[in-house]
Amino acid sequence: MEEFRRILGNRLPEFQNMVECLVSAVLLPIAKVNGEPHVLFEVRAEHLKRQPGEICFPGGMVEQSELDNPKEAAIREATEELGIVREQIELIGPLDYCISASGILIYPYVGLIARPDQIVPNSGEVGEVFLVPVKYFLTNRPCQSSIEVATRFAEGFPFHWIPQSYKKGWRSLGSTPVYFYKYEDRIIWGVTAIILHNFINIYGKLKYNQ
Repeated sequence: MEEFRRILGNRLPEFQNMVECLVSAVLLPIAKVNGEPHVLFEVRAEHLKRQPGEICFPGGMVEQSELDNPKEAAIREATEELGIVREQIELIGPLDYCISASGILIYPYVGLIARPDQIVPNSGEVGEVFLVPVKYFLTNRPCQSSIEVATRFAEGFPFHWIPQSYKKGWRSLGSTPVYFYKYEDRIIWGVTAIILHNFINIYGKLKYNQ
């Protein structure tokens, strides 16, 4: 029994199936404009195969060497996509972890961007960037819908090894919320809106409970 105590007593838990998951990190950038904090968004380039023209935050996949420190991925991706240097990013802190409906584990961070006028978006990934005052999101709540989540067993799954109550075909796992923020002629939705919603909830509670 002492061996169990020695091995497990002070162990910090990790994600069991991290290797099987796609892991990404994003930066929710805050930039000051005329003394007022704004959230900076990217619009994905139209020539991209995945989600062209959609609104997002800087970010991408966490490399193997960054799994123990995913904020490095968020900073690295932000510098590459916004054409800035690391010294222009002051990492403030993490938001809550996010698992997308497709099973991607996302580490979101908030960072201040110095000298936003020096941003030169990487045209290979970013079509444009735009800014929205933080106070806009504090006073304009998102519209909400939902998406159904379901799974199905792979071809050749050994059903004879498990209870007969498990059937072939799709099995509904319930639904997950989808948020939509409308700003002028832009729609912010998907994982970007989930992360933004988390940020506004955290920030709003702290701001008004001081």
